[in-house]
Amino acid sequence: MVSATYDGFPAAVGLSRLTVYDWPTVEGLPGGGTPHLHLTCSEGYVVTAGRGTVQTLTAAGFRETPLEPGTVAWFTPGTIHRLVNHGGLEITVVMQNSGLPEAGDAVLTLPRPLLADPVAYADAIRIPADAPETEQARAARARRDLATRRFLELREAAEHGDPEPLEEFRQAAAALVRPRLEAWERRWREGAHAAAEATRAQLDALGRGDGTHLTAARVTATGPAAHGRFGMCGRLAVYPGI
Repeated sequence: MVSATYDGFPAAVGLSRLTVYDWPTVEGLPGGGTPHLHLTCSEGYVVTAGRGTVQTLTAAGFRETPLEPGTVAWFTPGTIHRLVNHGGLEITVVMQNSGLPEAGDAVLTLPRPLLADPVAYADAIRIPADAPETEQARAARARRDLATRRFLELREAAEHGDPEPLEEFRQAAAALVRPRLEAWERRWREGAHAAAEATRAQLDALGRGDGTHLTAARVTATGPAAHGRFGMCGRLAVYPGI
């Protein structure tokens, strides 16, 4: 029997607060994040402060979307995206599938040899958790710059009418994450799937004139479990269990 309650955050999405990196980029922009894509998740931005853009690259080509306070922007799986910070850019990030984008459903635009070797890829993206903050910042910036150089190559190829490098990257990304799919499916079943099934059960119950599920109403509140974590695009405040 399907449960008529779901205690997780609405729609089983994940949340984080993001302060986008202000380190100058390899091509001289004032600041920005690490280009990457998600394979099974859409992601949304609610801009709360500052100015910037999100650069995206898909089979339809390159696009740059302005970001300012009040902007809501989102993109679907397969969209390579990169935040550019023109000053004080802060975003509330809404992530599909209980925050899976921050829990593995992301592949950075690293050079081809690293994508072909899961161990080398893991080493290239690792932020040393026990290292001093200066060392963590150095690692985060190095992986961002490495991914940015490859992103610029992919963008240039696409803009010159050559779709092959982008397609090769997508295929390599899909192969890289294949061993993790079983764990991702469990997260989906316990999150987004369970939330949708609970709604179906509630609709069925209400259709029968049964509102007993309303007696299980509850309120939950939480705060960030971590502040200032080095993420792909900036410093993160991460919420637990969302």
